Amino acid sequence: MATIFTKIAKGEIPSYKCAENDDFYAFLDISPLAEGHTLVIPKNVEDDYIFNLDDKTYEGLWAFARKVAVALKKAVPCKRVGVAVLGMEVPHTHIHLVPLQTEGDMDFRKAKLQLEPSRMQEIANNIFAEYEKL
Repeated sequence: MATIFTKIAKGEIPSYKCAENDDFYAFLDISPLAEGHTLVIPKNVEDDYIFNLDDKTYEGLWAFARKVAVALKKAVPCKRVGVAVLGMEVPHTHIHLVPLQTEGDMDFRKAKLQLEPSRMQEIANNIFAEYEKL
């Protein structure tokens, strides 16, 4: 059975797309820690543990995430883009990219933001535009 992230990557479930290529997909987290909190996934591999990925997928995922992080930092003013790989809530490898002003912004226990759909779309469009320039 396909994961929710696979369905998102296939366009079966709507998302706020930030970047995409043949093998990977990036979209906004719907329960973000900060504006611009982005998830990066492999499109064709549903393993839930990043260290189970084959070398090509693992290396490609990180290269794609790096490019997305560069675009994210340009689109959403922040001091850094934090990276986390937890993978406990959805059984599909995913990298969290979180715009940070302080280290505390990366605390997954804190209350999540609730942004209007129009704001989410604006952020996604801005990240996508910066990604396309790279």
